Amino acid sequence: MNHAMKRRDFVAGIGVLASSSLLQCATAQSATTEILIRGGRIVNADGVRAADVRIVGETIAEVGLSLVPGADARIIEAKGRLVMPGGIDPHTHFGGRFVDDITDGSRAALAGGITTLGTFATTQPSEQIKDAIERHSGYARQQAIADIFLHGQTWPPNPAAMPVLAELGQPSFKIFPRLDFEMHIGALLQMLESARAAGVVSLIHCEDGQLVAAATRRLQAAGRTSLQAFAESRPAIAELAATQRAAAFCESTGAPMYVVHLSLARALDACRAARAAGLPLFVETRPLYLFLTEQRLLGPEGPLHVGMPPLRSASDVAALWGGLIDGSIDVLATDHAPSTRAMKLDPALSITNSRAGVSDLQFMLPMYFSEGTGKRGLSLERFVATTSTNAARIFGLYPRKGVLQAGSDADLAIWDPAAVAKVTASGGFSKSDYTVYEGTNVTGWPVMTMRRGQVVFENGCVTGQPGSGRLLAREQWRPQDRR
Repeated sequence: MNHAMKRRDFVAGIGVLASSSLLQCATAQSATTEILIRGGRIVNADGVRAADVRIVGETIAEVGLSLVPGADARIIEAKGRLVMPGGIDPHTHFGGRFVDDITDGSRAALAGGITTLGTFATTQPSEQIKDAIERHSGYARQQAIADIFLHGQTWPPNPAAMPVLAELGQPSFKIFPRLDFEMHIGALLQMLESARAAGVVSLIHCEDGQLVAAATRRLQAAGRTSLQAFAESRPAIAELAATQRAAAFCESTGAPMYVVHLSLARALDACRAARAAGLPLFVETRPLYLFLTEQRLLGPEGPLHVGMPPLRSASDVAALWGGLIDGSIDVLATDHAPSTRAMKLDPALSITNSRAGVSDLQFMLPMYFSEGTGKRGLSLERFVATTSTNAARIFGLYPRKGVLQAGSDADLAIWDPAAVAKVTASGGFSKSDYTVYEGTNVTGWPVMTMRRGQVVFENGCVTGQPGSGRLLAREQWRPQDRR
């Protein structure tokens, strides 16, 4: 389905009458020097208040009551609406084996109220980390509509890469526990010490490779290699052991560490204990683990729901919601990893050859808002903290991003908290042709998104153009960035 048809479906779905034609939807709007958003409720991580927001150029000039616009300002009436900082999703995947490039991902993100995306610059065999950052920077500058930042990724561990990442303005790095992980522990600890000294945050995928390999070997011996056995091939103990080890690495080196896509209540308890001891350990989870359970992995469409770690139990779902509400989990991120239905249902896939991940960018925040603030007692302040402010603090973007205050980038989304619609793949901007949340009723949708003062989503249309997004240079991590 093309983007024009998806726009029409999305507009109809949230009950908004498009004022522009589909041709105009695809055309960037002319820049407006000044915008006044009047009469909304401003939501920041530290409070909610009725106020106006005056934007001049790319920046918020004022937040306050009864602000006076300039003569040529565009006035946006926001009575009955929520005005929140643009979402920051620090965990996305584009290009390569995934069907979305950065442009596709930007469109989906902006339609869902997300204005900043973090993605990965993985080295090729002949590259140094600087080469990978420069190559992926080129993709971002050409393709991005949302603003972009990069996490380095390479293996084996290279302590010398950490100050390079800091110098390049991309002070974060991802660690994935491969089968040869054990033989590189010494170098990894040296790299984490280098990361601490350089102010680099280390993201870590917490599944123990040896425990996964042992579970897989036992399943293969029993002749159970289909994706029906996927959850058994990546058992809960593998996530728990790796999370405990991440906490130990954090304590040993003092390096700031960020656990990605945590799925397990027992792993969350391990993180709570580490944080109670004062360690700079941060926790992320993703929508798969908030809305679905392991039962979805059974049956002929089970492969559509495969992710790493796998889906867990209903008690794990409840524990993760509790962590988001009480502050034990810092960030909700998508781990956006889009494929088509045919790719996910390929009969050649198995427990040793899986295609993990789903498309999540457009629907993550509306679903989280609807379920969290509507049903589970998540405050508006915690919604903003877990979808914007905490990520900005952890990854060196605050207060430029993640807050609505004078001097910050004018990244924001205006939400209609009463808008009701169903989640549908046909209404999505991703090239993934299915969603695991198909037909879910959602209350609360962004109706306008601004990125650095430009309206880039309005009336169901993404109007920002590829190349208008900015590659963001970030500050190094400091101890005061913990909260």
